[in-house]
Amino acid sequence: MNISCCGTFCEKCTAYHKGCAGCSETEGKPGWVIDMGLKQCNFFTCCINEKKLEHCGKCSEVPCKMFYDYVDPSLTKEAAAKDIADRVLHLNNCC
Repeated sequence: MNISCCGTFCEKCTAYHKGCAGCSETEGKPGWVIDMGLKQCNFFTCCINEKKLEHCGKCSEVPCKMFYDYVDPSLTKEAAAKDIADRVLHLNNCC
């Protein structure tokens, strides 16, 4: 199963395998990043490029402010909190 550095399962994304091979394979440049006017996913930039970590689970600040700033706007407050908790759990269990 492909998991991004922020703990999201790539398979849950509608763009996965439809032009996107996942964050690791695209070096933090999945299609949605371009749609948002970014050059690279902020999680990837921080974790991989700047902190030189394998994934956010290796960071002492997880879940950091970015996890709360970049929630899916279609989620309720409760669903967003569960999504963050699930992603942190994935990161803690994956490696």
